[in-house]
Amino acid sequence: MTTRAATLVCDLLGIPGDLHHGPSRRAGAREPWLPRGTVIRNDRQISALGLDELAEIAGRLGLPALEPEWLGGNLLIDGIADFSRLAPGSRLAFGGNWGGKGRFDGGAVLCVEAYNAPCRQAGRAVAAMASDAALEFAFVKAAAGLRGLVLSVDRAGRVAPGDAVIVLPPVTAGQRA
Repeated sequence: MTTRAATLVCDLLGIPGDLHHGPSRRAGAREPWLPRGTVIRNDRQISALGLDELAEIAGRLGLPALEPEWLGGNLLIDGIADFSRLAPGSRLAFGGNWGGKGRFDGGAVLCVEAYNAPCRQAGRAVAAMASDAALEFAFVKAAAGLRGLVLSVDRAGRVAPGDAVIVLPPVTAGQRA
C-alpha cells in the first residue's frame, strides 16, 4: 500500500495553504441539523481518494481517467482495497520501517473521519473538465460508495510518494490502544 501524490507536509491543522487547513470550518449541507455557517471542528482537513476507486468511477462514466484534483483530492492512495469503506476512527500511518509492529517511526498519521459522499459540486467539476454537462448528475450515482474519505491530522509529518501506508483499525471498547 503506497501513496501516489506530491510530498505533503501536514501540521495538526491539515496542509498549510490548502482551502481546508485550520482548526474549524463552517457547517453546510453535510450538517443539516445545524444552521449553515455555524463554526464547528474541522473534520475535513484532508481529502483522500483510492486509485482503484477513481478508475472504477471513470469507467462507470465512460471516461479514460478521473483526475484526483477534479474532485479536490489532496492525497491519492494505491493498494488499499475498498478504501472508501475504511471505518471512521481508523488511522493511516505513512512511511517508516516499522511495518505496523512496535513503535511508529514514520511521518504523518491521519485519522479517518468519514466517507466523503459524492455531491453535485464534484460532479460539476468533473463535467467541466470532461466537457460533458451530463456528468454533473451522473457523477453522483457513479461515485456512490467510491468517493474517498475525509481525514484529520493526528500526528504532524510528511507524506511522500511511495511511502508505505499502514491502516490501523479503530480502537473499540475493551481493547488496549
